[in-house]
Amino acid sequence: MIYRSVFLFCLLSTVLLTACFKEDERIPPYDRGDKLTMVIEMTQNYKYQIYCNLDQNQVVSTNLKRDMDLLFETSPASHYILLNSANFMTASATGKFSLDEVTSDAGLTHQFDPSSGNLDSLAIANWIIINGTDTTYSHEVFVIDRGYDELGNLLGKKKITFDSLVANRLYFTFANLNGSDLTSGMIAKTPESNFAYYSFNNEGLQVFPEPSKTSYDLLFSQYTTLLFTNEGIPYPYLVTGVLLNRFNTMVALDSITPFDSITLDMASEMAFSNQLDAIGYNWKDVIGDVETGNVFYEVKPSYGYIIRNHEDMYFKLRFVNFYSTEGDSKGEKGYPTFEFQRL
Repeated sequence: MIYRSVFLFCLLSTVLLTACFKEDERIPPYDRGDKLTMVIEMTQNYKYQIYCNLDQNQVVSTNLKRDMDLLFETSPASHYILLNSANFMTASATGKFSLDEVTSDAGLTHQFDPSSGNLDSLAIANWIIINGTDTTYSHEVFVIDRGYDELGNLLGKKKITFDSLVANRLYFTFANLNGSDLTSGMIAKTPESNFAYYSFNNEGLQVFPEPSKTSYDLLFSQYTTLLFTNEGIPYPYLVTGVLLNRFNTMVALDSITPFDSITLDMASEMAFSNQLDAIGYNWKDVIGDVETGNVFYEVKPSYGYIIRNHEDMYFKLRFVNFYSTEGDSKGEKGYPTFEFQRL
């Protein structure tokens, strides 16, 4: 009788306790949809930068790659200044502290910004010194080589000194190397984007090529990177490829699993990178003679890229072409085509 009472008590307790817990809510399955295909129209001269949103299956924004020169990182405490690497831009510190002292870049060593997105290895550096609450400015003069446009035309050189950073506004002064077109410039941070942008064109002005950082995943663009000769000597080169949105976007590469077999479970176990050029240009091979320009580009369909965006959505993506297949541009390079699917 005692054992029976204990059993009934335990059974009743279990029922009452179970009734106290809310039933688990079932998460409705979402429609991953079919594979989709997108064509990015950079054109054969790669003159456009194109921002792409995978979830919306659309191009968010397009601009000419030569629309800007300087990029000012917009994080609240940031002071990083970048160059537009799509134009093969470089910069050099001169060791001089007055614009009048600089009339040439002879003897200077120009540097590129790293394509990885590393902000600690920029060509423009040490213009500001922050020590606790004390901020000072070096006022060192930098010479900027603006590179060239999509047709190979030189864009010229500027000398510049960065004067102050006040209330999220960067103030600077620049001119041509001969001292003409002396201009006072300003960039105001734009927190909705990764960078605030400035163009030396039209006597200098702030421009707004980048859409909201929450509205896109990938940027198709030319950019400068370091390649290596057969002897292992590094040299800068202008390549065409894909850069990640700096805002919480990551990617992993699977070159073994068949694309259609890549699943969300597999993706969640992969090692992801936030290096901006982690997709880069390496999804295609260059066949032919690079020095003469007699080349053909062949994509690598076995390269499956798994992209995790700022909303923790996963997509798998692979490239299937680099040439236009229709219209007046049929057969022209500069039209990367990829297929993708949400996981």
